[in-house]
Amino acid sequence: MTAFSANCLRDVLLFHLALVCLAGCQTSDSSRGAGQPPFMSAAASPPPQASDDAPPPDKTGGFNGKRAYALVAKQVGFGPHPSGSPAIAKLQDFLQSELKSYGCTVDTDSFTADTPVGRLAMKNIVAKIPGEKPGIMLLGTHYDTLLTVPNFVGADDGGSSTALMLELARLLCPQRGKYAVWIAFFDGEEAMQHWSDTDSRYGSRQMAAKLAMSGDLKKVKAFLLADIVGGRKAQFLRETSSTPDLTNVFWNTAHKLGYKALFRDTTTEAQDDHDSFLARGVPSLDVIGDFINNGYWHTPEDNLDKISAKTLAGVGHVFLESIKVLQSR
Repeated sequence: MTAFSANCLRDVLLFHLALVCLAGCQTSDSSRGAGQPPFMSAAASPPPQASDDAPPPDKTGGFNGKRAYALVAKQVGFGPHPSGSPAIAKLQDFLQSELKSYGCTVDTDSFTADTPVGRLAMKNIVAKIPGEKPGIMLLGTHYDTLLTVPNFVGADDGGSSTALMLELARLLCPQRGKYAVWIAFFDGEEAMQHWSDTDSRYGSRQMAAKLAMSGDLKKVKAFLLADIVGGRKAQFLRETSSTPDLTNVFWNTAHKLGYKALFRDTTTEAQDDHDSFLARGVPSLDVIGDFINNGYWHTPEDNLDKISAKTLAGVGHVFLESIKVLQSR
C-alpha cells in the first residue's frame, strides 16, 4: 500500500466518522424540543433517573423522596399547565384521583377569576384530614405553571412542592392528630402578565376569603406553605415576612434532624401564597428555596433535571416533624 492510498483511506474513514458524529449531534439537539408548539415540551420526554442518594423512608419519618420525585415527573409529563389550559384540567383530575387513592377526603372549589388575559376558570383542591379537637393545620402549594414563559413546565416552581404535598397527604390521610390537617393545592399563584396584588395568588386569595366568610379562617392555627423545594442545589433561607414563631419551629426542627446545611440562618424576602393568609391574621410560613440564585427560576430551564429526590426527602422530613411539634401545642 502506497503512502498516497493510505492517506486516502484515512480521509475516507475520517469523513464517515464525521458524518456519524454529526448525525448524533443533530439527534441530541432535536431532543431539546426547539420550535415545539405551546403546551408541549421536551421536558415531557422520558425523565432522567431520580437521585439514588435519597435516604430511605425509614430515615425520613416515612417520607419517600424517590416517590416524590416520580410525582414531579408526572406533572412535568403534562407539559406547561398554566391556569385555564387544557393541560391543567388533566393535572387537576390526576391530583384528585391521587389524593382519593390515599384515602383522603377531597373538596374542590371551582371558581372564575378576572385576569389581564380574560376571565379564567380555576380550581382549588383540598385534602381534609379530621382532628380530635377544634383547630386546623393548613398546608399549601400551588400547582399551576407560569403563562408568560414558553415551554415552562415548572419542575421546581410548582411541581416540587405539589409532589411534596401529595407525599405528605399519602402519609397523613390515614392518621388522626390533635388538630385537623388540610392540604390545599392552589390554582393561579402565577401572574398572568405582571406580578401584582391583583395579578397573582388567585387561588390562595380565593380560599382565604372563602374561609373568612364561612368562619373557618379563625380555626386555622398555622399555615405552612411550600414552594420551589426540590432543587439539587437548594438552600432555604428564613423568609422575613413569615411569622417568626413558625419560622423558628421549622428551622429548629430542621437543625435537630441534621439539615443545618440545607436550612440556613440567613434571610430572604418573598411574595407568595402565604401573603393571602398573613393579610387576614393567620400565622403563616413560606418554606421557599433560594429561587433568586438557583439560575433557572422562571425560565424554560426549570426542568426535571434540576430536581433532587434527596432534597425532597429532607424537606418532607422537616415538614412531617414540624407538623408533629405544632400538633403537640
